[in-house]
Amino acid sequence: MTTVLNAPHDLTTEASQCATFYLGNQLMGVDIQQVQEINRHATVAAVPHAPECVQGVINLRGEVVTVLDLRRVLGLEPVEITKETRNVIVNVEGEKLGLLVDRIADVVSTRPDQIEAPPANIRGVDGRFFRGVCKLESELLVILDVLEVFQGSREEYTR
Repeated sequence: MTTVLNAPHDLTTEASQCATFYLGNQLMGVDIQQVQEINRHATVAAVPHAPECVQGVINLRGEVVTVLDLRRVLGLEPVEITKETRNVIVNVEGEKLGLLVDRIADVVSTRPDQIEAPPANIRGVDGRFFRGVCKLESELLVILDVLEVFQGSREEYTR
């Protein structure tokens, strides 16, 4: 029997939307309600003694925002900065956080009955970072748990 997760915000019958992006060839997404904006990758100021997953900080209209290399958070090779690289600015626990991604895709609507529990280990990545997996027509959408990514990056500081 397949375990079905509730969509973000416990919507039981209504569709929700995910802002999607790629890390390599893997389509990933976050609840669009957590996304503030998507920007071109800007020059970041390095943070001394920060964990490897912290790319640095940016000034976003007067607010300092930490930018994470999402690939490193997930235990993958670091991102290669290209003209398609973007920062997905998300709100989590009252803070803004930039997620550095390879390229942006589309906004995808999902229904709770389409979302399955993620495998514990998705291609060598710790499954705790994922809320679920949604089967689309041509590929799988892995739904990211932004809170877990945020907390995981904080754990890096205490090591």
